[in-house]
Amino acid sequence: MPQSVESLLSSLETLLGEALVHAFVRLGEVTLVVKAEAYASAMRTLRDHPDCRFEQLLDLCGMDYADYGDGAWEGSRFAVVVHLLSIAHNQRVRVRAFCPDDDLPVVASVTELWPSANWYEREAFDLFGIVFEGHPDLRRILTDYGFIGHPFRKDFPLSGHVEMRYDPTQQRVIYQPVSIEPREITPRIVRDESYGEGR
Repeated sequence: MPQSVESLLSSLETLLGEALVHAFVRLGEVTLVVKAEAYASAMRTLRDHPDCRFEQLLDLCGMDYADYGDGAWEGSRFAVVVHLLSIAHNQRVRVRAFCPDDDLPVVASVTELWPSANWYEREAFDLFGIVFEGHPDLRRILTDYGFIGHPFRKDFPLSGHVEMRYDPTQQRVIYQPVSIEPREITPRIVRDESYGEGR
């Protein structure tokens, strides 16, 4: 029988100790905020300790907290959020680690612990620019290798920097500065004068 969420929270607080910044229950699930420098060791504990045994990594993503809470956020800008599942104990946990440097966000890779983290970390690197130290093959996965910037960052321009198109004269794909003029589109509704009458 799985332990209650509150007792899981209490045992994880005791187990992780100094590695924790904050721990709480939200939406019926334990959330752990761990220090970036203790992220790798905390994740190993969550996987290997007999009271935890979170053997499955369900999801890993990057987060950009710029302008979070209408600009009231004062913490680090970038974070990595991981969802883990313990099949043995029928428990889930959410782990968040904030990158200490906003200019070069770096955290440890967990691909050694969960090989399934490989492509998730590549995605977070590609879209947010978060570097996963120790990742075996950290390169873009969704955007082109020559792509400039990280499109899920909140300061990334909505129309991007460059566009890609095929040039028939050069017979190849070329990049050129974006030529889209920003405009507001207002839908125009055309109705017959007698629309809705006589029904």
